[in-house]
Amino acid sequence: MKFNISNCELVSFFLTLVFCFFISTSSDEFLDCLSQTISSDNIVFTPNDTSYSPLLQSTIQNLRFNTTTTPKPLAIITPLSYSHVQSTVICGVKSRLNIRTRSGGHDYEGLSYTSFDHAPFIILDLNQLRSVSVDSQAKTAWVESGATLGELYYWVSQKSNLLGFPAGECTSVGVGGHISGGGYGMMARKYGLSADNVIDALLVDVKGRILDRDSMGEDLFWAIRGGGGASFGVVLSWKINLVYVPPIVTVSSVSKSLDEDATRLVYKWQQIAHNITEDLFINLIITPVQATDQENSSMQVTINSLFLGTVEEFMKTVSDGFPELGLQQKDCTEMSWIESVVYYSIYFKGQNIETLIERRPQPKSYFKVKSDYVKNAIPEEALGEIFKWCLKENVMLAMEPHGGKMSEIDETATPYPHREGNLYIIQYIIVWDDVGFISTQKNVASIRRIYEKMAPYVSKNPREAYVNFRDLDIGTNCYACSTCYVQAMKWGTRYFKGNFKKLAMVKGVVDPKNFFRNEQSIPPLVLSQSY
Repeated sequence: MKFNISNCELVSFFLTLVFCFFISTSSDEFLDCLSQTISSDNIVFTPNDTSYSPLLQSTIQNLRFNTTTTPKPLAIITPLSYSHVQSTVICGVKSRLNIRTRSGGHDYEGLSYTSFDHAPFIILDLNQLRSVSVDSQAKTAWVESGATLGELYYWVSQKSNLLGFPAGECTSVGVGGHISGGGYGMMARKYGLSADNVIDALLVDVKGRILDRDSMGEDLFWAIRGGGGASFGVVLSWKINLVYVPPIVTVSSVSKSLDEDATRLVYKWQQIAHNITEDLFINLIITPVQATDQENSSMQVTINSLFLGTVEEFMKTVSDGFPELGLQQKDCTEMSWIESVVYYSIYFKGQNIETLIERRPQPKSYFKVKSDYVKNAIPEEALGEIFKWCLKENVMLAMEPHGGKMSEIDETATPYPHREGNLYIIQYIIVWDDVGFISTQKNVASIRRIYEKMAPYVSKNPREAYVNFRDLDIGTNCYACSTCYVQAMKWGTRYFKGNFKKLAMVKGVVDPKNFFRNEQSIPPLVLSQSY
């Protein structure tokens, strides 16, 4: 019998065999290496273990990356001690297996738990490294990267009702990923980003050493506070400055339709929200409300406020600074700061504060997110058109103000450069329930069309984006090329502007062979000695 096999088919077959052999060899080498230092059956999970799939899926938030075709890790490591992390890194380097570090699983593009280049990898899941140690006298805390924001908030509040921490509203987000990308939240205008309030850290580097701020040096300490910790090592724990919160804060959440002059309110909000007192944070959630009768479909604008003070003070501030809102005292509620965390957490509103530490399973969905920064107010007429586009494409907008402390911090102080001159950040969000490739393609195309149409109204040269709102559309790395840094500038300058070069130079010093890498990790830039 004669077989007609082309040279290309032979090469493809050969490469497949080599790749499979490499995966098998590397996996065996890694597990053998790890077994010499880690003996617990409750730490290492492979696809043969019944706990593997539930563990892998436990914190996957975006169902786009939880399909049968999604690349899976060769193993999941759930360290119980820092030495387990060290061993994982050392064995990963030795066996040439890429490590994806996961703290909360909220990476919008799934980079903490999958690989798009199909290279073999393991997941280092920091879920069990979640302690929070609070020193209320010094107003500091050490928090491990596997803790959630909700756990951090809760344990701080248990020590003092006058201390808090500026970070995000989504309480199931992992501390590690949030802080290493900057960490924006409802007290950012008062106290800056989470990363602006970090004073020390513990990191395992590519050599398996545990480094603190002194031993890692100021350049690396700078890089992990906004440049993405997973590019430089594994951040185990963060020492943070806690901030003052008053015993009473005031919250308000008011929704208005376009028929209620919501477009004019959004236009006015653009001129006020970044300039008003730092004690007041006002964001906008603009949502399509689809009716059976298309003519009755509309966009709804929800105005959420957090005021660090009493309702009387809040009402006076709004009456003086934003009277167009027409806020009434019945729209406002006084509570403690930790209660406001629950109030604005997506799934826990109306429940007690203990829900913050219960790690309850939360609803999951398919979604895609993109981001922009706005430096000049969008005209009212243009806002009307934008809302029509979003209604048609079923895209939600979240607008959060800058200004205040955010504008006072120099754009080179941390890798997060989006400081003075930014009015607000926009998050474009599309969510869907239909399973399948066609549905995903359709919805992703919808949000891309909105993003393209928004170009005239947002930042330019570069068109800026927030790294914690990960978006692979703006570019990905090329590993096997001699111009990795140049190619990465396409996305790197949009996240980090002029700070990207310094990040790459730090990477070139601490991880020159690019062991800690993913599709949007910082590439190493190694300068010649003449520099």
